[in-house]
Amino acid sequence: MTVRLSELFGKEIYTVDGERRGKVFDLVINLEKGRIETITTEPLKASSKAEARKIITEKSIPYAKVISAKDIILISTRQEVAKE
Repeated sequence: MTVRLSELFGKEIYTVDGERRGKVFDLVINLEKGRIETITTEPLKASSKAEARKIITEKSIPYAKVISAKDIILISTRQEVAKE
């Protein structure tokens, strides 16, 4: 799936079950692999590493869970995430 980064910001995120998870706020990008790793539903403007870690673990969605990114972002509800 190819998507422009600028098109993702502000999009609503829903699970396949119809549960709203928030809006895309920030993206964590792995520059070495050239891909998005995580979508955050809160800004990553953290005042400490602990606060940033909390946002990444509690207010984020692994990009591997994204099924579709069109008018909305549709994500899987399955716990396991495919590893490459």
